Amino acid sequence: MKHRNLYIAGFAVLGIAATLIARYLFGVSESTALLPSLLIIIVGGSVLVFTLIAGMFKGEFGSDLLAGISIITSLLLGEYLAGALVVLMLSGGTALEEYAMSRASSVLDALAKRMPSIAHRRVGVSMEEIPAEEVRAGDEVVVLPHELCPVDGVVLEGRSSMDESYLTGEPYRISKGPGSEVISGAINGEGAIVITASREAKDSRYVKIMMVMDASRQRRPRMRRLADQLGTIYTPLAVLIAIIAWAISGNPQRFLAVLVVATPCPLIIAIPVCIIGAISWSARRGIIIKDPVVLERAHACQVLITDKTGTLTVGEPSLVEVRTISMSQDEVLQAAASLEKYSKHPLAQPIIEAAHKRHLVPVEASDVREVPGQGLHGVVRGRHVLITSRRNVHEDIASTFQASSAGLECLVLIDGRAEGLIRFQDEARPESRDFVSHLGAHHDFKDVILLSGDRAEEVQYLGKQMNITKMYFGKSPEEKVEIVRSETEKAQTLYLGDGINDAPALTTASVGIAFGPRSEITSEAAGAVILEPSLRKVDQLLHISSHMRRVALQSAVGGMALSVAGMFFAAAGYLTPVAGAVLQELIDLAAVLNALRASSLANHQSNHI
Repeated sequence: MKHRNLYIAGFAVLGIAATLIARYLFGVSESTALLPSLLIIIVGGSVLVFTLIAGMFKGEFGSDLLAGISIITSLLLGEYLAGALVVLMLSGGTALEEYAMSRASSVLDALAKRMPSIAHRRVGVSMEEIPAEEVRAGDEVVVLPHELCPVDGVVLEGRSSMDESYLTGEPYRISKGPGSEVISGAINGEGAIVITASREAKDSRYVKIMMVMDASRQRRPRMRRLADQLGTIYTPLAVLIAIIAWAISGNPQRFLAVLVVATPCPLIIAIPVCIIGAISWSARRGIIIKDPVVLERAHACQVLITDKTGTLTVGEPSLVEVRTISMSQDEVLQAAASLEKYSKHPLAQPIIEAAHKRHLVPVEASDVREVPGQGLHGVVRGRHVLITSRRNVHEDIASTFQASSAGLECLVLIDGRAEGLIRFQDEARPESRDFVSHLGAHHDFKDVILLSGDRAEEVQYLGKQMNITKMYFGKSPEEKVEIVRSETEKAQTLYLGDGINDAPALTTASVGIAFGPRSEITSEAAGAVILEPSLRKVDQLLHISSHMRRVALQSAVGGMALSVAGMFFAAAGYLTPVAGAVLQELIDLAAVLNALRASSLANHQSNHI
């Protein structure tokens, strides 16, 4: 039941208050006044104890087992007020933990929402709308403008361009014409096309990504939380002291008093308080923590595995070079911009922006025609201008300019002669190089791996700029998962990505960070989301993680040390179970006050790059 522990904690507060008011304000007999506390143990305590027992059968032996033993012992010995206080401490701490661990929704749900649900099948000269799962191999399917492609296939008729970045990571629209392959989930551009389905929807690339996502989540090993790690030492020690105290004194009250003092609230409460404080601090800086385990793990990661497009690069093509033969660069660029202002091609805007930066004003053009996949034609100042790709012109013309090894390019033909070549590149973020070098110096990362679905030339071009030597290119989402899983078996990994093709890998790494809210699916798969696409925010998250863990350890270990001291006093007979519970509450208060420091972090600690 949702919020169960919160309800139990509220019930415990009311019951304890009723006991104290009845006993000390109205002078009711002790046996009668303790009835509300007994009710707390029977109703709330039994639920908590049964939950702990169920966890034991699953092999879960956390530090909260001490609280369960205390509840049972207090019931057997008639120490109902002490037992009620333990119920309050356990339910309150668990409710706090659940709040810190809550997540918004499921990754697979987000994938399913985006999955194409309908298809337009062509039968003769008519078109019928059918569920996508009814498409069979060989069917002719019409993909309308701006529609998600429902199945994998081959273009039969029409020309358009498609955004396949969810799979490939490349920031460019890919021109599609007869004979071109298309993949399910790709977003169609301005033109309608007819495709021949090559396989059923259930066998498409998009569904396979969903299957990889599901498998990677199920196979991901559960990593032990900080409280569990500390509890493996603390719990046996507390039980041992309690047993020895009972054995030496022969008084079972001392056993209970020791366990009540030992109730691990510094672990149950202080650590969630640290986490919530760090989540709040992160949110104020545009970092959304979806899985608080990220805060416990991020500082310990030794390997950064990062996608290329949209993470280390800006994710959009920009004009980086204009080559010319007999005309000046400004003349070629102005002619190109004069045509591109009429185009919706993805490379049109970079050309227009580059012309604007050079203070070149586009002139009026006439007879402007654009055929998808063939180029943009027009007349500028009485001269015929054609902007097209190298493959659309004769080899003699194409050889005028040497082909580029990385990025995209287009030729500018004026009156049939190749006068210019314009080259585009997805440029690195200004802070990328400093960020990569900063990881080893300030965060103890041992390795940085560039993992991309992009072409070899693009990945190697960027890797050389960043001084990254370990690179993978042309990798599918399935291959990315295997590489991340292999690296994670050797050391804790942090995966940084922004596209749907990164989602399965994000769930496989020790820590997954979605870079920018570009995709709902990527955001759901990640443990943290960087809202502002800046690598400085990733650096801030690493510093917040380190600070949070340091404060959490101080609060937990410090509180445990005080509890151990209290245990010895209880073992010696100086503390009753109720006095032990009060002492434990004071220890909790000290631990929580220290834990609140996790909600503040000196600004200079997160501004190194």
